[in-house]
Amino acid sequence: MAEPAQPEGGTDRVRWLDDWEQAVWRHLLSVESCLRERLDGDLRVAHGLSLGDYEVLVQLSEGDPGGLRMSDLAQRLLLSRSGLTRRVDGLVKEGLVERRACPADGRGSMARLTETGATRLRDAAPTHVAGVRRYLIDPLGDLHELAEGLNRVESALTHDVT
Repeated sequence: MAEPAQPEGGTDRVRWLDDWEQAVWRHLLSVESCLRERLDGDLRVAHGLSLGDYEVLVQLSEGDPGGLRMSDLAQRLLLSRSGLTRRVDGLVKEGLVERRACPADGRGSMARLTETGATRLRDAAPTHVAGVRRYLIDPLGDLHELAEGLNRVESALTHDVT
């Protein structure tokens, strides 16, 4: 396989992936994408909710009863503010979420789960959990090695900033 074009600074410090490492990396991306697609499909068919919408409802249900600042919600969901705004606007139109000005400063915006949203979330949660179990938990069996590996990856992501 040909090495990609190099950024300025050369290749003297790059440890290229061998074929097996590259295959594992691409397999991880494929599995993550397929898992999200499957969970999304299950929720859409059974409840008319996308996985992204479900994740917003979950975060709001776990947050303060008065709601969450949109910026905090975006951070929790790893979304841009504009991406979250579009998603929340759709949930507002469906009556699942309400938005209001932040009472603390009036500049920020808050999102809060409505009763209809809470009911929809309660209805959809068993479908989501069943999918996570069917597609991830049960096929893996013992999760200890995966958990340890993910902890090491997370540690590298949060502590090894070079």
